[in-house]
Parts: sequence; C-alpha cells; structure tokens
Amino acid sequence: MPDLPAGPPAPPIPLTELLAREELGLRSIAGPAEAELLWVHTSEMADPYPYLLGGELLLSAGVLLTDPDTYVSRLVEAGAAALGFGVRPVHETVPAELIAACDRYGLPLIEVPPETPFTAIARAVWRLMAEARMRELRRVTRAQQALATAAARTDPVPAVLHQLAAQLDGRAALLTADGEELHAAGRAPAPDVRAALTRLARVVAPVVRPAPASATDTLGSTHLAAYALGGGQGLVLTLATKRREAGDHTIAGVAVVLLSLLAAPHQGIDAAGRSAALVRLLLGADPAGVAPLLGGAELWTVVHARRDGGPVDPLTAGALGAALGSALVDAGRGRDAVRVLVPGGDRITPQPGWTLGASAPAAITALDVADAQAARALGHAEATRTPLAHHRTDTGRGLAALIPQEAAEAHARALLAPLTETLAETLRCWLSLHGSWDRTATALQVHRNTVRQRIGRCAVLLGVDLDDMDVRTELWVALRWG
Repeated sequence: MPDLPAGPPAPPIPLTELLAREELGLRSIAGPAEAELLWVHTSEMADPYPYLLGGELLLSAGVLLTDPDTYVSRLVEAGAAALGFGVRPVHETVPAELIAACDRYGLPLIEVPPETPFTAIARAVWRLMAEARMRELRRVTRAQQALATAAARTDPVPAVLHQLAAQLDGRAALLTADGEELHAAGRAPAPDVRAALTRLARVVAPVVRPAPASATDTLGSTHLAAYALGGGQGLVLTLATKRREAGDHTIAGVAVVLLSLLAAPHQGIDAAGRSAALVRLLLGADPAGVAPLLGGAELWTVVHARRDGGPVDPLTAGALGAALGSALVDAGRGRDAVRVLVPGGDRITPQPGWTLGASAPAAITALDVADAQAARALGHAEATRTPLAHHRTDTGRGLAALIPQEAAEAHARALLAPLTETLAETLRCWLSLHGSWDRTATALQVHRNTVRQRIGRCAVLLGVDLDDMDVRTELWVALRWG
C-alpha cells in the first residue's frame, strides 16, 4: 500500500463556511455544527469505513442504508468529519433514525437538497480550500518577512523570538538542553506548561544522540512544540500556543533556521565558557605559551562593551563578537563589560545598541596593557555618552614630542610616586573629563562621593592645588607619560 500524505493538501475548512454558501442550500439538522473538513468523499456503500482516511465530508443518498446506528458508529470510528445526506430520489426526507444516530454519536449531519449535486459541494469545498491555502501562504510569507527583519535588528535573538510569539500568538522561548531559559517572548506560561516544555526540550536535545529534530505535545488546550537548533549547540526552541494552524510549523521552521544561524557565531553555550576562559587566559597568561592559539595575528585590539539595554547573555555577546569579526568573546557576568579580542589593527566601528571602548592595537606581549586601555576607553564613552571611544595614542605628538621620552617618564614616575594605582587612575579619569564628578563616577562605576574623596586624597598626597590649571596640566602630562 503506498504511503499516505503526512497531512492535508490545504488548511482544514470549517463546516460553517460551507454551510454559509447560500447557493448550495445546505442545512445542519443533527449533531454539532462545528467540524473541520479535510476533503470530500462520495460513497453509497453500506459500510464505507475501509475507504475513509479521516476528516472527510461523506456524501451519500442512502441507497444501501439499512442500519443507521451501525452506519453512523462506523463513520465516527473511521474519523469522518460530517455526513451530507441527499434527499430524493432514494429518500423523500432524511430518515429519523439517521438523525437520532448522528445526535447520539455527535456526528454533524447535513441535509442536501435535491437541486444541489454532490459535485457542486465538492467543488465548493475545494474552492474554499484553495482560498484558505492562499490566505495561509500570505500569512506564512508575511511571517517570514517579519522574522527576517527581526533577525537584522540590533538584538536579533530576542527580536526573532518576540516576532515568532506575535505571529503564533503564544509563547516562544530559547532553552538549553538542561532547561535553562536564555530568552523568551510572549505571555509567561503556567508552571505545568513550563515544566512540560522543559521535558519536551529534553526529547529533542538529549545528552545522547540521535534525537528527533522536533516534538509536539498538548497539555489541556495548550499546544506545545520543541525544535532543536542546528549546529550542535544543544539549544532548543520551544513554543506554547492556544491553537495550531497549518502554516505554524513552516513559520517555526523559518525561526529555527534564523536562530541557528544567529547562534552559530557563538558556537554554543559550552563553547562560550571555553571562549571566555581563553580570553581570560590570553589577558593574563604567559604570552609565549598562548601565542600558538592566536592564529598568527601580530596585532590585537581589545574591546570592552556594555549593552545599552542592560545585561547580556552569551548568545548576544557572541553576536557582538561576530559583528566585530572575532569569536574570542568573554560575556562576563551581569553588568560586567563584555570583552572581545579582535585580530588586526583596524579601527573598531560603532555597533548599534552597544557602548564600546577600544584599545590601541597591541602585540600579544602587551594585551594586559591593551585590556586596561579598553576599560578606560569604555568608561570615557559611557561618561561622555558616545557609542565608541578609542584609546588615545598621541602621547608623542605636539608639545609632548619636545620632551625626551626617557626624561619625561622619569619625571612622571617621581611626580606620581605618592599615588596608588587606584588614585592615579581616578585622577587621570577626572582630568580627562575636565573635573566632572558625575561623569568620572560614571566612567569608573563608583559613587560621585568616592570620586571626591579620592581626588581630595590625591591633592593631599601630592601637596598641590588641583584647582590650579598649571598643576592640572603638569599632572595630565605626567599621567599621559606614566
């Protein structure tokens, strides 16, 4: 026997739509008026059960109808959606026993008038199916365009989930294989629905492969679905909706492809930890020991970044790294800055939705210095509310170029000797921001009173008046050289 199609050729047609066709003159006379039709079948057999697939509107004139109760029970067992009974020439009216049986078994019974051919009903159903198919195609197309637009936004993963939840009128969430929720959009589900989604996620992303690419379930009136993302990341897209339309699976499939591509630059949650560990290693380990891991780049730029909207997760941080051209990303924790190691000495460009601080290009032996430069640049960018700040590398230009470097550095060390590293950094930041307490506090991520106390301590230790422009200028030059 040949394989049967996996589903109907078009979205199911509500029986009410067919009954609304006045030219057909159809009338519901028994059973519920609500049903969904997948196709039309005509049969005058005493028992058409073997030839039904389920979901049919069965049309019959009752030529061999002898036992209405058995006839209807077999139709219900076969999964027929409704029975259309044609009156005349065999029966003048619909038999009362048939009406009673349809009411008893809950099978919709439709009276077909003599002037309506069965072929007209079949034609009407297929026309309705064609219209429904066109509506569904338009809906799917609009959803695809909306999801593609969302994927191009600043925060692509949350944007795609938000759009998917809106298109399906439900809940969309991105989970790890162990059930941790990374991103979600739509109405928060009840605890039992959340638990069911977590179980379904484990079906498509178990510890041991192989596993199905998708799985579905229902909990009460809620439809559940889980889709494994490609690329071996172990991520799962879960959906909870109140209805399940014919095109929903296609729309979800588009979202799965987009989310798989968006997650690919990050290479999964496990790889996030390895990448973060590698970045930390590179910023503090013996350069000679880690040089082979860098792929031969002579210069590197360290970038510190904070998301304008607040904390970030590894996927969002990975997307930033991909935009900057690097897979070496440390997402940090909470409000910690994201750190990215970018190969090469090209200037970093602003990234929408992020505030960035970039170091000067540095060799592998100077990554610790570059890391400090990037942190300072990020603080300056946040304090001045600019999307990107680069570390300044013009120490040897202008008047400063007239001073021999060795002498300038020696003078700077002697002048700044009373200051701790923290005090010197606070003074440098305060001077760079023209003595603004608030902006310095923002740049250093401390309270403005802390800044005042530190600057006051600097004035005492150095024995100078920091309101004097000459003193400020000398200290600024010293800090630049130091």
